[in-house]
Amino acid sequence: MSDRRPAGRFLDAAIDLLHRVRDEEAASVEAAGTLLADTVEQGGRLFAFGAGHSSLPAQDIVYRAGGLALMNLLTVPGAIGVDVMPATLGSALERVDGLASAVLDSSPVREGDALVIISLSGRNALPVEMAMNARALGVRVIGVTSVAYATETRSRHASGTFLKDHCDIVLDSKIAVGDAELTLDTVPAPFAPASTVVTAALLQAVMATTAASLADRGIEPPLLRSGNVDGGHDWNGRVLEQYHDRIFYRH
Repeated sequence: MSDRRPAGRFLDAAIDLLHRVRDEEAASVEAAGTLLADTVEQGGRLFAFGAGHSSLPAQDIVYRAGGLALMNLLTVPGAIGVDVMPATLGSALERVDGLASAVLDSSPVREGDALVIISLSGRNALPVEMAMNARALGVRVIGVTSVAYATETRSRHASGTFLKDHCDIVLDSKIAVGDAELTLDTVPAPFAPASTVVTAALLQAVMATTAASLADRGIEPPLLRSGNVDGGHDWNGRVLEQYHDRIFYRH
């Protein structure tokens, strides 16, 4: 019998969503992992971007024990997490036209690289323009978003398009519009968001696929180990040195 307490209900909802993305997004996860492996094999660099809370899953795959050393965070000052005061400024920056172009122009992203863009709604100017401009540069784009927003909300970009419309591969997180899994008669608004849990899991599934794909080709995946296990620092030092020209979080 399911636990009907709020904590149990939330965990059940998150587990159900994870089952859905496992079953319904398997082909897209495989394609995304293969695309990243292709990029690594061809000498390209890997980047991840997300604004606001969508930055949390992006940060989770950068400089991560058990993760790919080549994944770099593409940052937009004031839009990464809630690191700006007031926090509402970050939300406002997501709607600024032209910001994505300025960020890309001053970043190391170049033709032949791959960029993972995470945006739950996919409707704001920043992620839409980031995808559009990156592809114009010859960068392959993987979008992680809730496709439901494209049918239930309006785009905030002048083109009327969403992130999903400008990606080589789209991963659908299946999150319902509003990102709140629970309701109670005694609580005036829906609550308990699951997008971070699901999106982080989706991206780790992609990273696992990338590592396995590289190994299948006879290429040792450039993985980091925990610095809290014996030999971890030495291992990581060798990996970081070997791939120093494709790693930007050390500079």
